[in-house]
Amino acid sequence: MSILNNKQSAMEEKLKAAFAPQHLEIINESHLHAGHHHSGSDHHGTYDGTGETHFRVRIVADAFTGMSRIQRHRAVNDVVKQELDSGVHALALELSAPGEPARR
Repeated sequence: MSILNNKQSAMEEKLKAAFAPQHLEIINESHLHAGHHHSGSDHHGTYDGTGETHFRVRIVADAFTGMSRIQRHRAVNDVVKQELDSGVHALALELSAPGEPARR
């Protein structure tokens, strides 16, 4: 696990273990947020777009069957709580059960 993608790799391992997904995709979108101001975070002033702060997570898993959208989001947030508490600023979640249309 490299230092550069430490949070991404940790989230991937945890999400695989928790949900046994048929599909899992984690995209680091931190570079898209360069110039944004993150008050109350480790980034003082304007964010330069480097690092691991913003991710898009796409999961298709049987575990989501019968769960509402908010239940799915809470379940994922619970699994990656450590990363959210240690520098991940935002997760864009696209979560579905097999056979459901993908949320985009």
